[in-house]
Amino acid sequence: MQRKDYLIVALAPLPVLLIPLVGVLVSPTNWKWTFFDFVVGWVLLAGTTFAYRLLATRKWSNLTYRLGAALAVAAGFLLTWVNLAVQVVGDENPGNLLYFLVILGGLVGVGVSRFMPAGLAKVAFAMAGAIFLVPVVAVLAWPVDFSPGPEKVFVLNFFFVAMFAASGLFFRHAAGRIATAPPA
Repeated sequence: MQRKDYLIVALAPLPVLLIPLVGVLVSPTNWKWTFFDFVVGWVLLAGTTFAYRLLATRKWSNLTYRLGAALAVAAGFLLTWVNLAVQVVGDENPGNLLYFLVILGGLVGVGVSRFMPAGLAKVAFAMAGAIFLVPVVAVLAWPVDFSPGPEKVFVLNFFFVAMFAASGLFFRHAAGRIATAPPA
C-alpha cells in the first residue's frame, strides 16, 4: 500500500461518523454515543477500509477476487457492528463472544492464506460454517437468554452465513481464473 492509502484509511470513517455526531448534538437523549463509541466506530470503519484496500489492491485482484473481498469485508464489518451494538444472540448471552472468535479466526486465516484466492475461499467457507454453528451452540449451551427469539436469530445468522459463502464462491472462481491464466 502507498502513503495515500493510509491517509484514505484514516480519513474515510470521518464522514460516516459525522452522522452520529450530528445526532448527539441535535438530540442527545436519543443518540447516546460516548467518546468511546466514536473511537470504536472509527477503529471499526478504518479497519474495514484498511482490510478492503489491502485485499482488493493485490496484484492478482480481478473482478471476482474484488467481489469476494468486498463481500467478506462487508460481512465481517456488519457482523461486528451488529454484535457490538445490539448483540445477535440475546443481550447477555455468552454466545455473542463466539462471533468475535469467528472473526478473529478469519483474520488469522487471511494471514495464513497470504491473500491467495484459493486460501481465502477456504477461510470464507470455514467462517460460514462456524457462523452457522454459533446460534446452535448458543441455544444448546445458554438457552435462557435468546431474547429476539430463535427464529429471528437464525434468520439473521443465515444472512451472514450466505454472505461468507458467496464470498468463498467468488474467491474460488478467482482462484480458478488465476490458475488458468496464461503466464505474463
